[in-house]
Amino acid sequence: MLEELIRLDEQLFLFLNGMGNSSWDDFWLYLSRTFSLITIPIYVLIIFSSYNYFSLKRTIILLISVALLLFLTEQLSTLFKNGVGRLRPCYNEEIKGILRLVKRYCGGKYGYFSAHAANSIALATFYGLCFKKKMKSLTFFLVLWALLVSYSRIYIGVHFPLDVLSGIGVGIFLGWLFFKLSQKIKMDA
Repeated sequence: MLEELIRLDEQLFLFLNGMGNSSWDDFWLYLSRTFSLITIPIYVLIIFSSYNYFSLKRTIILLISVALLLFLTEQLSTLFKNGVGRLRPCYNEEIKGILRLVKRYCGGKYGYFSAHAANSIALATFYGLCFKKKMKSLTFFLVLWALLVSYSRIYIGVHFPLDVLSGIGVGIFLGWLFFKLSQKIKMDA
């Protein structure tokens, strides 16, 4: 059963990765970057929106929560990558000769689960819950951005779909958990 799931995951990866086009490679590679002309304005918008809708103290609590959230997500990803030991597509001998590796460097040897997917979805989930009643358009934008970042990892050839989907699941759970924890912190008026 697990072998069949892995085989299907590899086939889906080859299909999705193979749909790539050199005209779009730079876009998806750029979208996959943690800090860029795309992501920095997103981070600034989040901070500005937090400050605009919440108190300074609440904004600081949210930023500390997000820093801890992203740190935990990154550490869990590293733990899982080393613990599970699933090779990234570019290290998988069966498919590395036929995949489209857009990125010059594939990354670490192991790829389960995608930290990019987990971090971007965790951030979108956390702030989406914070702003759900105030800024639905920001929530929609953050989720769309996170899903595009997640897909970019398949497009550029560094993660299998299950790596990305698992990262999305972890990110949603941790984003929700940290939102709930941040709500427990009582603020002075």
